[in-house]
Amino acid sequence: MAVDDNAGALQRIRAELDRRYGDDYRIVCHRSAVAAADELVALRDAGDDVALVLADQWTPGLAGTALLARARQLHPVARRGLLIEWGGWADRATADAIFEGMARGEMDYYVIKPELTPDEFFHRTVVEFLHEWSRLRARSTSEITVVGEEWAPRTHELRTLLSRNGVPHVFASSDSEAGQRLLERAGRRRGDSLPVALVRGGEVLADPTRAQLAAAFGVSTQLEEDREYDVAIVGAGPGGLTAAVYAASEGLRTLVVERESLGGQAGASSLIRNYLGFARGISGAELAQRAYQQAWVFGARFLMMGEATGLSPVEEGLRLELAGGESVTARAVILASGVSYRRLGIPELDGLAGAGVYFGASVAEGQALAGQPVYVVGGGNSAGQAALHLARQACNVTLLVRRDTLAETMSAYLRDTLDATQNISVRLSTEVVAGDGDGRLRGLTLRDRASGETEKVRASALFLLIGAKPHVDWLPDEVERDSGGYVFTGSALVQDGSVVPTWPLERSPLGLETSMPRLFAIGDVRHGSVSRVASAVGEGSIVAQQLHRLLAAPVPAKARS
Repeated sequence: MAVDDNAGALQRIRAELDRRYGDDYRIVCHRSAVAAADELVALRDAGDDVALVLADQWTPGLAGTALLARARQLHPVARRGLLIEWGGWADRATADAIFEGMARGEMDYYVIKPELTPDEFFHRTVVEFLHEWSRLRARSTSEITVVGEEWAPRTHELRTLLSRNGVPHVFASSDSEAGQRLLERAGRRRGDSLPVALVRGGEVLADPTRAQLAAAFGVSTQLEEDREYDVAIVGAGPGGLTAAVYAASEGLRTLVVERESLGGQAGASSLIRNYLGFARGISGAELAQRAYQQAWVFGARFLMMGEATGLSPVEEGLRLELAGGESVTARAVILASGVSYRRLGIPELDGLAGAGVYFGASVAEGQALAGQPVYVVGGGNSAGQAALHLARQACNVTLLVRRDTLAETMSAYLRDTLDATQNISVRLSTEVVAGDGDGRLRGLTLRDRASGETEKVRASALFLLIGAKPHVDWLPDEVERDSGGYVFTGSALVQDGSVVPTWPLERSPLGLETSMPRLFAIGDVRHGSVSRVASAVGEGSIVAQQLHRLLAAPVPAKARS
């Protein structure tokens, strides 16, 4: 849908849209924003999907940003662009409309009206919008269809795995008519193991393991014959993927071992708006997919669903032990395993994990929560991004924060957007103390930390994005860590002017090297790290340079006597 009261501009917009997209989309144009708003209601009532709404700001009767805000309420996954003339950003009123519209979440970005035929700059923006929409919408056909119980933990696990790895998929409840038809077509009977993954091409996976499901969508879950590498990277978050890109591009034989999903915690973020180079923002899963593809074409090898279980020095390197009894050797190892979100320690809530209680931002659950009350616990950027994503479907989202302010933990642009989103509320100085359910979450008990008063609320889902625990239990004792388990590197290993006693060499540790020579740590697992995607990416590039310095050394450093 395109809306502009300027007849000439609207004619050019329509011509460009019809010529390029008319075979696949119905193009609707209006000179009146009020009429456009009425049609958006009619389209919703008819069950029609709206992919993209483009609106000029200065339409009589209803401002463009107001129309786009209404479009978000009526069609939550539709992309929304504010139409402006070339150079329109120089007009103060237009610029203010863009800034305010973005801050309030009314629009996804601005779109420059077409002037040429064809106007590829215009089409670049439109195509990117359509691509984003296609990743968010529920499809009737896809690469994989998951059939299972809607609130079962195993169903949640499989859907999250697919979402985090960017695999197009759909879900059908085993209790629905559609789900029963799919199971019958696949030769499954009532009472057979659930969930079932139906792979396009005919393969049927009954209650598959993560490795079996990953193999079905074409990622490597088995080691290749070569077991010797220049560098092995544990973790495929932003830091690990960056290190893989830089190491592989310089010709180093590189292996990345990831136990769950691409992107780490960042991979669950629905929209990262403050990462350099992505003005409209990018989802964590999309960013991780791009980085994975970049590393892969440089020659990096990946072992998905692989878990590191041990590490020990060998001649000229380190041996990395893996679950299942396999191992690889590498001249150096990079620890980029990140952290996992902390649990609340409330038994009745821990028992509902995957059945209404989720650790991290589960993008896969958005559709199931349509029209329901949702709670998010956390005060960081990840919690804010999760709340905004969930607000597209949930009737209301409440962000619960133990602190009495968000200013110290959340970026200003996110705080502004939360404030401007009508169905999001923020409760400061509040914590969850109990919960209840009958196989799925039904309610929570909240406590005001200032007054001590408690309140019971109805809740369909609780998303926990609090604290963190680094994945380091498998590391040997000689790897120095702080009281929280975060790994010391570089200058943090120097105490009272001397390197810690566990460091065995005469040379000093490199900047991101741990107390075990040739083992490096980057990203959230490292003591003193900054929990930002850009910081992890920066450390991933820096560690590659330090690897070259280490691996180029002609003679190994002399060990201490």
